[in-house]
Amino acid sequence: MRIVSLLPAATDFVATLGLLPSLTGRTHECDWPPGALDDVPVVTSSTIDHAVLSSREISAAVGGEHRGSALYSLDAALLAAAEPDVVLTQDLCDVCAVSYRQVSETVRAMDGDTRVVSLEPRTLDGIFTCLTTLGEVLGVPERAAAETRLLQERWEAVRARVAGRPRPRVAAIEWLDPLWPAGHWVPEQIEAAGGVPLLAAAGEHTRPIAWDAVVAARPDVLLLMPCGFPPERTEAELPLLTGLPGWDDIPAVHILDGPAYFNRPGPRVVDGAEILADLIHAPSAPTD
Repeated sequence: MRIVSLLPAATDFVATLGLLPSLTGRTHECDWPPGALDDVPVVTSSTIDHAVLSSREISAAVGGEHRGSALYSLDAALLAAAEPDVVLTQDLCDVCAVSYRQVSETVRAMDGDTRVVSLEPRTLDGIFTCLTTLGEVLGVPERAAAETRLLQERWEAVRARVAGRPRPRVAAIEWLDPLWPAGHWVPEQIEAAGGVPLLAAAGEHTRPIAWDAVVAARPDVLLLMPCGFPPERTEAELPLLTGLPGWDDIPAVHILDGPAYFNRPGPRVVDGAEILADLIHAPSAPTD
């Protein structure tokens, strides 16, 4: 079976299922496992330069509130050349990947019988369900069931490790300008890691908030995990926040690798929970 992944999280799933040799196309943002995708053709590109624009400029370019329908370009010729049996995409957020509508229209114009599979997990259970579903679609249900069990066992191990400990109040931010709290599965990651999630509920599709709302929530720990930004890019934009009233009153601030462990609804959200459990319960971490 020939697979094209138009979603980095889907590529993570394909890798978890041991099917990378079947991957005939990917996005320009697919970057895991490191080095394993170098020979896989890239069939998408971004219409804006993230390296040049600021967070505010990027937000304005995509239209705000996750309506960036023209953010990504899909190369129809390269997609056709990949001759996919299955195309993996999503219909959750046009800012996160090529839109489902664009993919469907492109596939319909191709010769052949290509199946488009949309992944739209909003919660941890949704992520596990995606892995099971993909196992069935891609012909490896037993492998998917085994990998899902392993992920669930690791998740429960995190919860057991922090059981009974004091629970710090934790706020997570997925965009710096404007400030956007991290919703969907991130509150579940925080809760599993032994924290009290602030600003968003599990499964919630959030909206921008004022800095005053962050201060009013009284976080013991502030997590900065901008969508698509490596830690060094977040570090460069940190002055957006450091001069704001109340910044110095936040006991602990951590910059995290959002794309690797928090922004993408793939198997590495479990790694993210494990990271948070160590981070917010470190000996120096504040607690209620």
